[in-house]
Amino acid sequence: MIRKFQKLAFVGALVATTALAGIPAIQAQEGQPGGTLRILGTEDLDHFDPTSAALVTTNNFLRATTRQLISYAASTDELVRVTPAGDLATEVPQPTDDGLTYTFKLRQGANWNTPAGPRQITSADFERGVKRMCNPALGSAALTYYTDLITGLSAFCEGFAKVEPTVEAMKAYIEGNDIAGIETPDDETIVIKLTQRAGDFIFMLSLPTSSPEPIEALDYLPDSPDYRTNFIASGPYTPAAYTPDSALQLVRNPAWVAETDPLRKAYVDEIQLTFGLPVDAIMQQLQSGDGDMTYDVTIPPAVLQLLSAQGDEKLMTVSSGNTNFIFINTVSDNNKGALRDIRVRQALNYAVDKAAVVQQQGGPEISKPVNGIFGVGVLGYHEFNLYPTEGDKGDIEKAKALLAEAGYPNGITLKMPYRNKGIEPTIAQTIQASMALAGITLELTPVAPADYYSKFMTNQVNTKDGTWDIAPVGWTPDWAGGAARSVFQPQFTFNGTHQTYNYTDYNNDKANELADQAINAPTAEEVGKLWGQVDELVMADAPVVPLIANLIVLYHGEAVQNFQPYSLGVQGDWTNVWLQR
Repeated sequence: MIRKFQKLAFVGALVATTALAGIPAIQAQEGQPGGTLRILGTEDLDHFDPTSAALVTTNNFLRATTRQLISYAASTDELVRVTPAGDLATEVPQPTDDGLTYTFKLRQGANWNTPAGPRQITSADFERGVKRMCNPALGSAALTYYTDLITGLSAFCEGFAKVEPTVEAMKAYIEGNDIAGIETPDDETIVIKLTQRAGDFIFMLSLPTSSPEPIEALDYLPDSPDYRTNFIASGPYTPAAYTPDSALQLVRNPAWVAETDPLRKAYVDEIQLTFGLPVDAIMQQLQSGDGDMTYDVTIPPAVLQLLSAQGDEKLMTVSSGNTNFIFINTVSDNNKGALRDIRVRQALNYAVDKAAVVQQQGGPEISKPVNGIFGVGVLGYHEFNLYPTEGDKGDIEKAKALLAEAGYPNGITLKMPYRNKGIEPTIAQTIQASMALAGITLELTPVAPADYYSKFMTNQVNTKDGTWDIAPVGWTPDWAGGAARSVFQPQFTFNGTHQTYNYTDYNNDKANELADQAINAPTAEEVGKLWGQVDELVMADAPVVPLIANLIVLYHGEAVQNFQPYSLGVQGDWTNVWLQR
């Protein structure tokens, strides 16, 4: 039922997408307004505040409630889905000044839903949003994409780091200081000056973290309960009732003007999210008609195989460049710092049975072993393996030999947490079983899904104190299109400032040099070649154990019409579906 990968090159991007037969590329039927879209999930949003939001799933909430300068049309057409389009900007501009200057014009009539009534979004709002990215209370995980690229932003952020993280002090700094590289000659014009050419800069501006912010947002700590209660929307929907970890209701934003938004039709009247449900219950409700779409669900392999065998046309698979791998803690002193020895890290790479993990995920039709940091669909992904094993099943003898050479002939014991969600406990046990054959004993620790990244993995104390030794994690590129930078930079570079998802401050100067060349390489072929070299340099250091690349499997209820995926949310676009009950 699943078609083979279709590959295409586009502005330095390689994007692979597959769809189950029966899903039309375009719905010819007229959209039907009205009704409540019911979305079911296992866990809550990580943040309301677009500045600090980091999870792919949260991008769907922000698609509905916020707007950016640049975004994407939702589509089953691969090329359309990754083509940047003007959102608040009237068009995607061509850079001037040898690629260093971008000038944007804002759509008039695009409004904030302020307590005093609708108010036009201005150029100053955009600059304010960029300023908030480096606030000292709760900054942006994507900040480093922008700091060395937008002229003056690094200096602005250095000053901001010295400010007390209070509402009053942060508001005073933001309103009293400017970013040299962002000019606002009038309310509808934004001029951004870069320190160097960046072929992927337009893609960065599609991230919710660079959303404009109204001045009222400065009256609250970022993403605090007060911020959430007083959330000011710019998209077609706005939060209404909210019970953390339980439910969120979105209703129409009265300040949103349809004519100013070319990307969101906003057919449904309300969007009701319900959190805390088990996956089996979610799938049952979708099939019975008691739910419409999923929020953060990985469909169990047995259910997926059944639906696929039945030819269910409500299934769709989309490649997002997603990868899953095991991060290795080289910071702690556990086992006398054993994981700082590259031979031990290489042994871990040889020990894992990736083929078994593929089967746990649902089989080779929707999952495949990977051996580098880039996933399928990212320009730079290529077939290579510095730690080859027959059939990707692991090489136990090679792993044992490396451990013995490193001084661990009797094996080693490591701590591995995992998200207690879906099939992840089973995958953790699969990893545990394969490593045990090589003399690597894993002590497994379940962690609540909502806490795994936000409180456990991103807590530097846990890393330094050795609360974990190795940890399964996943990554989806932050933007669509030429996305290799958004895989490499946040996870595998360190310039002296800790990045949220580079848990161990890993860095390779030679890889950084090649990455700089890749960002502005003139052809897709050269871009891919350079990023491929970056991948191999990183894997020579073995900071991680790559596991698998996944296709994202989407499913929806019978009532949902016009199910068109939104690239940054890797889900059907809430703002463009309609209901036919």
